Amino acid sequence: AGKAGWPMLNWMRWLPENVSTFGGDIDSIIRTIWYLTVAWFFVTIGTLVAFLILYRHRAGRRASYVRGERLREAAWVLVPVAIVVVLDLWLDFRGAPVWAKVKIDRPPAELTIQVTGKQFQWEVVYPGPDGKFGTADDRQLLDELHVPLGRPVHIVLKSKDVIHSFFLPNFRLKQDMVPGRAIEGWFEATKSGKYELSCAEICGVGHSGMKGWLYVHPPADNRAERHRCR
Repeated sequence: AGKAGWPMLNWMRWLPENVSTFGGDIDSIIRTIWYLTVAWFFVTIGTLVAFLILYRHRAGRRASYVRGERLREAAWVLVPVAIVVVLDLWLDFRGAPVWAKVKIDRPPAELTIQVTGKQFQWEVVYPGPDGKFGTADDRQLLDELHVPLGRPVHIVLKSKDVIHSFFLPNFRLKQDMVPGRAIEGWFEATKSGKYELSCAEICGVGHSGMKGWLYVHPPADNRAERHRCR
């Protein structure tokens, strides 16, 4: 709830706690879409109820056939379409900076992790001292990531078999992993702890059990660094 002025409805309390730097921007877009959807729902239902009352059957009133050929008749369709188009363009305008922040303008990072999805596990690879993947000093883990608190982390997402979806609910990060492609992403944790990593794309009979954990370590804990360099 808001502290002062107009109180904000805490309707998003069912969402996992946001612990990423861009999670608030994602929540803002979701909140805007939710408010618009709810408002449009009540306007639509209210209009239908009003029409049912105003144009209900009455003795002595004959029904008339409307062809929709006149502009004032066609406006019942054209005006709502125009409103929807304007709202859609406004949402695109609002969402463009967020999209750029999450997908395009990745900040520099000291740590890059490669995550490969396979039925039904996450293969997590840290580069060794040479900073390259696919060499003898790589460090591989299964179903667990270790990252430092308050520092940007780059991830390279791959798939060994079918389409998976890398999903960190607390970080508002979800990205499909397509076989044959290496897709890059990033995040920065704002709170230490243990957070769920799940697959958000049905990938087979064991999909529901494809779960891992992301551990965010505070600066005093160097376990994230130890996983990078043996």
